[in-house]
Amino acid sequence: MAEKKSNVLRVAKWLGIAYLITVILIAIYAAVLTFTSVPESSMPAVVLVISLLSILLSSSLSVKKVKEKGLVNGALIGFLYILILYVLSSIFVTGFRLSGYSITTILLCGVVGCIGGIVGVNI
Repeated sequence: MAEKKSNVLRVAKWLGIAYLITVILIAIYAAVLTFTSVPESSMPAVVLVISLLSILLSSSLSVKKVKEKGLVNGALIGFLYILILYVLSSIFVTGFRLSGYSITTILLCGVVGCIGGIVGVNI
């Protein structure tokens, strides 16, 4: 039971770190948008890349010390990351709906989380 609790706490900690990384990188991107001629049309792609980098880093670092279940823990971080974002979007964004792009993003976040978990176990 204690092992499950520590796993939940570890996943929650690294999920929070993933969001922190996302916020920092999006703030940097916002400054780039403000002070350069980078078009706003780049926003969806850049936000997706930032999210995937955050998931990759946090999922790989979350299993680095544990050295087991990287695939499961990584997928968990990836899917929870995007699930929480979509739940919050559905609450706060008028007209939010899931689309083919959303499903692809959910799957991509899960796969990147798996990859990060595998990398983390092996470094």
